[in-house]
Amino acid sequence: MRQSYMDREQIRPGPHHLFRDIRHKGRIITILQGIDPSLEQILAHLLENRGIDFSGYHPAMLERRVRQRRRVAGCGDMAGYCTYLLNNPGEIDNLLDAITINVSLFFRDSLTFELIADQILPALAREKMNRNEASLRIWSAGCARGEEPYSMAILVHELRDKEGWPEHVHFFATDIDPKALGAAAKAQYAPESLQNVKFRLLNKYFSRHGEVFALNPEIREMVTFSRYDLLDKAHGVPPESVFGDFDLVLCRNVLIYFNLHYQAGIFERLYRALSPRGFLVLGMAEKPPECFRNHFQRVFAFSRIYGRR
Repeated sequence: MRQSYMDREQIRPGPHHLFRDIRHKGRIITILQGIDPSLEQILAHLLENRGIDFSGYHPAMLERRVRQRRRVAGCGDMAGYCTYLLNNPGEIDNLLDAITINVSLFFRDSLTFELIADQILPALAREKMNRNEASLRIWSAGCARGEEPYSMAILVHELRDKEGWPEHVHFFATDIDPKALGAAAKAQYAPESLQNVKFRLLNKYFSRHGEVFALNPEIREMVTFSRYDLLDKAHGVPPESVFGDFDLVLCRNVLIYFNLHYQAGIFERLYRALSPRGFLVLGMAEKPPECFRNHFQRVFAFSRIYGRR
């Protein structure tokens, strides 16, 4: 195991007075000062009943999505919706669906996937062969319905037939949303999710069933899905992966939902999870926080792919 993560005070950027800890039934949640008391109670309720800690998400985003759900439920204000939530157990699922909007596509940001296929994966494969290492480890963090890890699995399947590839490739894909993980396991997609898939790959790896396209079993079986919270204090990496040492981690369009305090903690986690020569792929609107600028080196000026220093 790698060394333990920095504690809360070490990774917290900015003035500490912006945050405060609340204790709810034996558990501590760190939140921004000034958050709506009813929203605070809603977050505690979600943590208690589903084990999901949304306290690190941007308050404005949380308030916006809870407010949207509040209007649908016909509640006049946040306090009224909090009461409604507490008295209607089935509303939890509706609220979670509203907060964890899972929007993704196969080969989203196609340039990023071309760079991974043409540059990153071959470089990793050569490194493995030169070091007589037989396995390649890839983690998709925040995988939603599986489009991202399955895109990576297709790329590897296309490349591994070439000479000089590691014998074993291990894909781990995680998300906080059980419904999204259930959809990922089924691997059936609407045409809108496949708009970036080349026609040759569509014919090779998908079969049409009415209005949906089903991914072939050979690709589905390459990926291990599991629920994992990037704010999990008990596990630095997904338990299903046993250990970190990932050669490639994709965490795209996930960090934008977290405030800077939690972003720093997540970057510490991702940094520790990478192998010494590993690569981190972020969304186009994301970058390492200032406190991690010396830990990652941007590989391409036109893509958010970083090498671990």
